[in-house]
Amino acid sequence: MRTRGRPSRRLPWLLAPLCALPAAGCDVNKALERLSEARHLAADLHVQFSRASDASSRAVMADTDEASVAFAREAVQAKEALQKDSAALQPILQTLGYSDEIRFLEQFDQRFAAYRKLDDTILELAVENTNLKAQRLSFGPGQQEADAFRDALVAVPADGANGWRARALAAGAVASVREIQALQAPHIADLDDAVMTQIEKRIASAEASARSALAGLGPLVPPGSRGGLAAASAALDRFMAVNAQVMALSRRNTNVRSLVLSLNQKAPLVTACEESLNALRDSLTRHGYNSSRYDQK
Repeated sequence: MRTRGRPSRRLPWLLAPLCALPAAGCDVNKALERLSEARHLAADLHVQFSRASDASSRAVMADTDEASVAFAREAVQAKEALQKDSAALQPILQTLGYSDEIRFLEQFDQRFAAYRKLDDTILELAVENTNLKAQRLSFGPGQQEADAFRDALVAVPADGANGWRARALAAGAVASVREIQALQAPHIADLDDAVMTQIEKRIASAEASARSALAGLGPLVPPGSRGGLAAASAALDRFMAVNAQVMALSRRNTNVRSLVLSLNQKAPLVTACEESLNALRDSLTRHGYNSSRYDQK
């Protein structure tokens, strides 16, 4: 059996942590209501932070512009909802007089400010998708113009005494264009400016070789076949124009930069924010009515 009278003697002591209000007194029901609301807001803070962090990561990893923009928008909305929760929670904690919880919330707000500043930069880079766009140009229009260059040279007659030399020059020109194609991929993937500069020098050298081979073919083909060489030269010009776009987009490096920031700098900030949120949640759970204390026999 319960010991009669014990709950009434213990009630003020049990509710003391719940209601640290001024000497004017404490409305227990109101305090319980505020505590419940504080717990709800603290839980939603954690949900919205996780949602923002996950959406940001998906924006970085998305393989289309549409997906990147959609995930970035979701991250922004979650961060805005989080800040509303924090603003609503602060006065409740102050009314309850919860100094530890106020400290944990302020700590989270400071850490989240640093997180948000970095995350805004990450999302701005991610939605540009310059590396992805460079890759699509390389594999799409770039591939088409390289093939057009090859096909134009294949159509040029290479007979007679100089046929072997003409075929060798044509093959060398095609090989130079293929080398440029092969160099585009590492340029798109690399983050080091110095490495990209070296790749661009190799591309310039390969272009010079291709143009030199075309110039050498001129005297070796019949006059009636010069149109084929002109078509090959035009295809090479178009290919190099695409390559210039690829290089410019690759230099922006927004996908690579956003990924590096997300992995190297964002992760520690996420951990710090979650530590503050966990401390806030755990501290709030220690307040309020504990029924086990009433059930002692």
